[in-house]
Amino acid sequence: MKLLQIVTVALLSTLVPATTARSAEDSPPEKYQLQYKFKMGDVLRYAVKHSADIRTTIEGTTQEAQTESESIKAWKVTDVLPNGEIEFVYLVEVVRMSNRVPNRALTSFDSELDETPPPGFEQAARAVGVPLSVVRISPEGEIVHREEKHPQPKASDDMPLTLRLPSEPLAVGEQWDATYDVPAERKSGAKLQVRTRRVCTLEKVENQIATITVDYQILTPVSAYIESQLIDRLTKGSVRFDIKRGRIISQNFKSDRRVIGFSGDTSSMHYVSRMKERLLKPNERLARKTKRNDE
Repeated sequence: MKLLQIVTVALLSTLVPATTARSAEDSPPEKYQLQYKFKMGDVLRYAVKHSADIRTTIEGTTQEAQTESESIKAWKVTDVLPNGEIEFVYLVEVVRMSNRVPNRALTSFDSELDETPPPGFEQAARAVGVPLSVVRISPEGEIVHREEKHPQPKASDDMPLTLRLPSEPLAVGEQWDATYDVPAERKSGAKLQVRTRRVCTLEKVENQIATITVDYQILTPVSAYIESQLIDRLTKGSVRFDIKRGRIISQNFKSDRRVIGFSGDTSSMHYVSRMKERLLKPNERLARKTKRNDE
């Protein structure tokens, strides 16, 4: 009888941990609410670097164009409404740009060094240090209202200032997306709308920092000619989001796409781009540059 009691106790002791482990496995995964959380008076400054290289070959002739830019963009929060909507002034405080196009020398502009911008950079120079837009967004990043304060190219719905966040809490591995109808043009000149989407995945969360992967996709079957018009949108990358403070702390996107036959059977286009953005510390600025030798 005593031996039977010992065996029973031993059997129960092996069963309890197994049951506990099974319960832990069956428990629902932790979910995270991703929302923008700003206070009136907040100023968020981001250092942005962007480069693009486009190489085209048409009827045996190859041309290459390159652009590079480095800037500081700022969001100055002017109001936070009771429903959580956030209003901010958007501006660019510093910009450095360079362009190289076929049959022309490299041209560049630095808003901190150049009193007079070279030809082709006048519009960029006029946009530095002045309010460009007043924007109001929901806590999920949807643009509720936008008022342009300075002449600039019309903003496209599929290239928003903010990353749209999900309205509901998500677990790691879950996705959300946003679809857009983007205007394009056929060779005949006829206009059409191309359905696209941006797919986001919550990849991981560590120390309240969410890593989100983002992929821009074309959903409508399109010709090479139309794809060449949208090639600069087709990026993949990742975003790091501070859940507790409710703001993006960095973004990193790149593209490396080829389109064959966009202008004749033997034509090709190769587009390579990279964009990096990071939240600056309160007193941090871009590394200083000295006057160029030719000035």
